[in-house]
Amino acid sequence: MTTPSAATLRERLETLTPGNPRYATDAVDLLLAEARAVGASDLHIQPTADGLEARWRIDGVLHPAARMPASVAPNVVARLKVLADLLTYRNDVPQEGRIRGVPGEIEMRLSTFPTLYGEKAVVRLFASPERYLRLDDLGLPAEIREGLGRWLNETSGAIVLSGPAGSGKTTTIYACLRELAAAAEGERSLVTLEDPIEAAVPGVSQSQVNPPAGFTLEMGLRSLLRQDPEVIAVGEIRDRATAETAFQASLTGHLVLTTFHAGSAAGVLGRLADMGIEPYLLRSGLLAIISQRLVRRLCPACSRITTDPMAKLGLAVNEARVPVGCDSCRGTGYRGRVVLAEMLSPGWTGVGDAILARADIGSMERSAIAAGMISRWERARRAVEEGLTSAAEVRRVLGVGEAPGPDTAR
Repeated sequence: MTTPSAATLRERLETLTPGNPRYATDAVDLLLAEARAVGASDLHIQPTADGLEARWRIDGVLHPAARMPASVAPNVVARLKVLADLLTYRNDVPQEGRIRGVPGEIEMRLSTFPTLYGEKAVVRLFASPERYLRLDDLGLPAEIREGLGRWLNETSGAIVLSGPAGSGKTTTIYACLRELAAAAEGERSLVTLEDPIEAAVPGVSQSQVNPPAGFTLEMGLRSLLRQDPEVIAVGEIRDRATAETAFQASLTGHLVLTTFHAGSAAGVLGRLADMGIEPYLLRSGLLAIISQRLVRRLCPACSRITTDPMAKLGLAVNEARVPVGCDSCRGTGYRGRVVLAEMLSPGWTGVGDAILARADIGSMERSAIAAGMISRWERARRAVEEGLTSAAEVRRVLGVGEAPGPDTAR
């Protein structure tokens, strides 16, 4: 579907002459400016056999943006590499770099990768410094916002933020850091170990790993423990060694924040156990797991109620709305996103016992629901019932493989 902004971009690109020496510079400026204007999180520049395709990701979904002649592909990608201080003469290996803009503007990260028809480039556009500053701006359910705020006041233990790529984990962990920095007023030592640093947070000492130089997450975390920290944020747990060090730190007087790729809160426990993390570390070191997903919010200007039971896609809802598309939502039927989050604490009755018994993921999830956890599926059902999103969007994000049943949460 062509959006009005994409049409504008195409019209402007058509005014440029491919043979002009400034074509690549002007085209890249247009692409980045329009991507910022539409609120895209990513810009994909993909070479094909007969052209150079540009697509942008808005609210988690890729949309066509523009198409340029194949002849300009090398120069367009080279221009992006210049902006990111990458090697323009190396097009046979992946490269990563940061496009630094004017202070206060959106910053971007560039990743290039060799493909059959040339280098593909993906630009990640970080959230504006003015957005998502604190926890209250995230739209978390009230009980999760309250619980997270309470756990951030603890002096030890680990808080794990989980979800797949693009689920908002990084946004949430930065909001936590800003919350901590504002409350501490310089009286607590707050440090991070990231890959990469996506935003500067005043009052926090931030570091970025450099694996080629031997500065890995594990090595950096062990060294940070000798820096007299009180709060440690680890960008992402990816291996057993980093996980063990992080949980040991959580047991020795440090509040640890980290992110982890897993499909559910109980899935975090299962994956960490599969890594070889001992149950006692999970039971004693973890304060809470917050798992989140982002679904697109239905455009309030054009969505409509449907009586078609097929539109509910098996969700136990009395009423459902479907997207239509209008100028307000650029024809997509959606505008903005809604967070679906679930929170699990090993301290809840039954959950800790399930961890120590090495129960499977399904059993741990049932124990958590019995203890009061509202699952992602129940959050999704409520969001559909309230007209915030559609059943089709829920299935797109949560999948079709699971058969959700009604929660028994209190």
